[in-house]
Amino acid sequence: MPVPPKYQIRAAHTDTTVTVYQAYRPEIGLAAARDGRFPAVWKRDRMTWIKPSFLWMMYRCGWGLKEGQETVLAVEITREGFEWALRHACLSHYVRGFHADRATWQRELKRSPARVQWDPERDLHLRPLSYRSLQLGLAGEASRRYADEWTVGIREVTPLAREIHGLVREGRLPEAEALLPEERPYPVGDGLLGRVVAEGDASA
Repeated sequence: MPVPPKYQIRAAHTDTTVTVYQAYRPEIGLAAARDGRFPAVWKRDRMTWIKPSFLWMMYRCGWGLKEGQETVLAVEITREGFEWALRHACLSHYVRGFHADRATWQRELKRSPARVQWDPERDLHLRPLSYRSLQLGLAGEASRRYADEWTVGIREVTPLAREIHGLVREGRLPEAEALLPEERPYPVGDGLLGRVVAEGDASA
């Protein structure tokens, strides 16, 4: 099986939506899954990070076992909103030669409603792989639009996380892999990642 490009968005997506993952304490996560939208207590003025990679989310939340991240959500959002965020994003770190200088990057970061980190993708044992996974941070306008405009549906996937984790612990990796959400390369034509890939090696 060929290794994906170093920078590539892989996600469960349809013609109109893309699925991202987050994990919350039960008071927020269960209410969001029940109502299909984020509750009023979800702070719309705080930066929130969304991840298209299920396994990266599992690494972040420890299969839903970390305190404050016990409820794992699959959030289906519009592709229009997802792509708006990418087009208005800034890299979360300074890259010499990609940014004009550190001060320019800092100004861009301060005014951007979204930011991108590329972190190593994970395998079923949550070990780092050689290629990267997208994390998309949303703040200000982007965070509010994510919660109140872009979200199409919210499902709790904690039971799925626990089931896959159990299979991994038992060494039943083919069975665990068969349960993973199908994540396909996301189309990134028309310069979609131009602001957030420094090395020019993103691929659809």
